[in-house]
Amino acid sequence: MARSISLKQAYWFLAACGALYVTFISILCTSWAQKHALYVHKLHTLWWHDLDKPEQFGFLKNQVQPLHITTPDGEVLYAWHIVPIAKYIANEEYLIKEQTISAAQFQDSVGFDLLSKDPNSRLVINFHGNAGTVAQGWRTDAYRSLSSGAPDKIHVLAIDYRGFGLSTGTPDEQGLITDGIATVKWAIDVAKIPPERIVLVGQSLGTAVAAAVAEHFVRVSKVEFAGVVLIAAFSDLPTLMLTYSIKGLIPILSPLRPYPRLQRFFSGFLRDTWNTSSRITNLVRKSQKVNLHLIHSKDDFDISWKHSESLFYAAANATSTSGLSIKQIEAVKLRQDLHEGGSLESWNSDGMKKIAKQIVRYGGHNRITTYPCIARTVQHIFEP
Repeated sequence: MARSISLKQAYWFLAACGALYVTFISILCTSWAQKHALYVHKLHTLWWHDLDKPEQFGFLKNQVQPLHITTPDGEVLYAWHIVPIAKYIANEEYLIKEQTISAAQFQDSVGFDLLSKDPNSRLVINFHGNAGTVAQGWRTDAYRSLSSGAPDKIHVLAIDYRGFGLSTGTPDEQGLITDGIATVKWAIDVAKIPPERIVLVGQSLGTAVAAAVAEHFVRVSKVEFAGVVLIAAFSDLPTLMLTYSIKGLIPILSPLRPYPRLQRFFSGFLRDTWNTSSRITNLVRKSQKVNLHLIHSKDDFDISWKHSESLFYAAANATSTSGLSIKQIEAVKLRQDLHEGGSLESWNSDGMKKIAKQIVRYGGHNRITTYPCIARTVQHIFEP
C-alpha cells in the first residue's frame, strides 16, 4: 500500500514537472518572453550604480569618459571610452584638471584628443554579452585587461546596445547589428581611427554582433579590420538552444532530445536566430586578409566550447573554393599544446587569411574576458 502511494506521488510529481516545463517553453514561444529571456536587458545594477561616475568601478578621474552614438534609425547608444593606463599617466595633469563632462560633450574632451589625434593609437571595440550594462560584472576588469598588452596605445570603446543600460530603444537582432555598425562608423568617421587600427572583440551574445558587423563591412564596403576576436561564441541560436541551460542549471530544449521533431518545432518559433556560422563563412570568403580568433573555455557551462570548434572548421573550410573536410583541416592545421593553459590551433590560407582557435581549460563563461590570453591575442593582432 505504501509503495503504491509512493509511486502515485512520484507520478504526479513528474506530471507536474512536465506541465511546468511545457508551460515554460510555451511562454518562451512568445516574442515578448523571447526578447527578455535572450537579451535580459532589464536586469542591471543601475539602481545603485551611476554609469556617469566610472570611478565607482575603480577607474581614475576621467580615465573613462561617457559618450553618445546615434544610430541611423534614431536610437542613442550610451558608451564608454577607456584611456589606457600608460597614456593616462603621461597626460594625467590634463585629465585631472579637466572638468567632468557629459556624454554629449565627449568630442571636446582630452580623452577624445588622445584617441583621435595620436597616429599610434589602437582601438578595441568591445561588444558585451547579454544582461546588464557596460559596467556589469567582469566587464570593467576586462577593459583594463584588454589594453594591458600596450597600455600606451590600446584604447577601448564599449557600448550598451539599444534597450540596455542608458541606451534608448528595444533590442532585437537587426537592431543590435545596426548598433554595432553605427559604433564602427563613429570610430572611423568621427574618431578618425582607420580600420587597420581597430580590433572587434565580442563575448557570448557579443560574438554574434561582432561577426555580423565584420561581415557587413567586408560585404558592403570591402572594409577589413586588424582582427576579430570572438570569446565564448555560438554557431547559431537554434543550435545553441538544443543544449543550452540557463546558468548551466535550467535547460531549454535539451529535455526534448529524444523527440527531435518537437525540438525543431519549438526552435521554429525563434524570432532572432543569430547565425554566426553562416556570417563567418561569408566573412572569410569575401575577405582578402581576415584575422579571426576564437577563444573558449572548457569549463564554460553556458555555451560549450564545441561551438567554437564548429566555427573554426566553418571558417577554415571557407578559405577553399572547393571546400575542405574536417579530416583535411585536421591534417594541415597547426597545433600548439599549452599544457594547463589549453591548446592553440591555427589555419593560414596563403599567409593572408588567418584563423585561430584557442581552447583554455579555465575561465568559465564570463571571467575569461579578464584573462591574459585575451590581451595577448589583441596585442599579437596589433603587433604581429
